[in-house]
Amino acid sequence: MAKIAVVTDSSAYLPNSALAGLDVSVIPLWLLWDEDRFRDGVDIDPATFYRRLAQSKTLPTTSQPSPDEFATHFQSVSAQADAIVSVLVSSQISGTIASAQAARLQLPELTIQIVDSLSCSMGLGLMVLAAARAAKAGGSLDDVVGAAQEMCDKMHLLFAVDTLEYLHRGGRISGVKRMVGTALKIKPILHFREGRIEQLSQARTKRKALTHMLDIAEERLGGKGMAEVAVLDVDASDEGDAFAELVQERFAPPIMHRSGVSPVVGAHVGPGTIGMAFCAAS
Repeated sequence: MAKIAVVTDSSAYLPNSALAGLDVSVIPLWLLWDEDRFRDGVDIDPATFYRRLAQSKTLPTTSQPSPDEFATHFQSVSAQADAIVSVLVSSQISGTIASAQAARLQLPELTIQIVDSLSCSMGLGLMVLAAARAAKAGGSLDDVVGAAQEMCDKMHLLFAVDTLEYLHRGGRISGVKRMVGTALKIKPILHFREGRIEQLSQARTKRKALTHMLDIAEERLGGKGMAEVAVLDVDASDEGDAFAELVQERFAPPIMHRSGVSPVVGAHVGPGTIGMAFCAAS
């Protein structure tokens, strides 16, 4: 039976509890800050990152792994696998997919399938978990790719940010949206649409934004139960825990993950962000 390896990038930031018994390899993205270069989740952890962010006069930027870095990673993983399925952050907000594709061209002897998640954080994470479960069950290459793509089709990622400033500085939203949001002091609810971050709704307070996010989730479930959910926070664990309790009370999902986000994602959405990635029961 062929062994299929699953590779993702560090923006997924999967909690260890979700990975129990699964084999997932992670390639780190890069965080660039003044004269420093950090491998996401390797050279800098979230606690250290947010302490520095609070004190810094400059904001970090981020970068994808190079094709050569991907090639080295793929070669290492292939030593214990017959084929690789690499599920990665949306190509619409990162050059990570392009680097992986360039690396694949350098390695014609390897079987590598690359899946564009059109998402990030635990939106990507749910796809990675679906692929890893299929691989663990002995699925074929097509089975593993299909599991990731099926989750992509039915998964939703919603998140409420305290400010649009970080997304604006990172080039993920327009300056007009940032200025309007700041002037009105609104709390935007955002989602991914065709791989891009777009504003979905807004509220005057954080509490109302989180309540509205639950309402949007219920609408998107379309009367079905919630099969799996990940609740995430950005340097706001108490608020994230409280929101997770609300999700549990309202939807009673059989599988719930509780996660932070990696520094490379936190650099773009900013502290105080609360989100949820979920899918409906079949």
